[in-house]
Amino acid sequence: METESFQALLTPEGQSLLAELRAYAPGDELALATRLRRDHPAELVSAALAQARLRQRAQAKFGDDAARMYFTPNGVEQSTRRSVAEWRARRFAALGVRRLADLCCGIGGDAIALARQGIAVLAVDRDPAACAAAVANAAALGLAELIEVRCSDVGEIDVAGYDAVFTDPARRTSKGRVFDPEAYSPPLSWAITAARRTPVGALKIAPGVPHELVPEDAEAEWVSDHGDVKEAVLWFGTGAAHRHRATLLPHGASLTGGDLPDPAPGPVGRYLYEPDGAVIRAHLVAEVAGEVDGRLIDPMIAYLTSDRLVSTPHAHAYELTDVLPYNVKRLRALLRERGAGTVVIKKRGLATTPEELRRKLKPEGPNSVTVILSRVGDGHLMMLGNPVLP
Repeated sequence: METESFQALLTPEGQSLLAELRAYAPGDELALATRLRRDHPAELVSAALAQARLRQRAQAKFGDDAARMYFTPNGVEQSTRRSVAEWRARRFAALGVRRLADLCCGIGGDAIALARQGIAVLAVDRDPAACAAAVANAAALGLAELIEVRCSDVGEIDVAGYDAVFTDPARRTSKGRVFDPEAYSPPLSWAITAARRTPVGALKIAPGVPHELVPEDAEAEWVSDHGDVKEAVLWFGTGAAHRHRATLLPHGASLTGGDLPDPAPGPVGRYLYEPDGAVIRAHLVAEVAGEVDGRLIDPMIAYLTSDRLVSTPHAHAYELTDVLPYNVKRLRALLRERGAGTVVIKKRGLATTPEELRRKLKPEGPNSVTVILSRVGDGHLMMLGNPVLP
């Protein structure tokens, strides 16, 4: 995004164009662009159409705010989902943070959530386009008094006097994802040092980060939203009693621990529990096993089983009707007997994909069944049942 073209969107003519494009449909773009270019400069029309496309893509992350916000292509891809940013902002506020340096702020998604908690934010990024969008977003959402945007290298920022630092290093390059934390921009080691310079600090990392890279003085939090693991954050200065936390949005349930031994495996009972992805990433399956009086079905598989139904926000429960050795022909016959046309397939420890298996099963009928496949010892099981509503 060229900064000059972006600034043109903030003029009255640019604002008028964006307002007209709020109901924009991609299939109408060619005819719409032709019509708009009769009355407006072609470059401005192109910039407005690009922004309209970005706003539509951003709606999944930012909800209704997206229609008023400004984005760059990287900003849509890499910015924090609104629900996750709001959760983190509430944690900062609860820790007494009132002034925070947001390093690598991008288009300002986290800064917006922080400012809405009454926190004064210094938002820093070295990308002029991202900074321009962050300034515009703060103004568009009525938060300009709480968000100061500075276009600078984060290494040049003095964080003395701030209550907290939050760093969101870039984990992508033009070649794709970066898996080595020291290849983040800035590197993980730099971000950890920055987090320790203020009373409270936090930095975002990839959810798959090896646990051995978590510093001894940090709390590692894995966050999921509607069951999808979105990110992991290293927290400093929280006074947390445990080093591992899993937080499940949108309800905000948190589970802490990480010190329990793995539960023993045992036979499959009446109920199967599938821990949330954040729980699994945080190595807190043993804590969920304690909640549901459960056992593993295999030492290497994160499925729990129990003869009791226990309500927990940390795992999805299924009541099982059949537990059999895995056999595609037998499974197809069972589904046909039950008139199962809607089949939800879950699997762990098998090479086949749900899509491949569904093609083989050819389900038909008015009923629905959940099929859970798992490795158990040297073999594989198929378990049929239905989810238990919370």
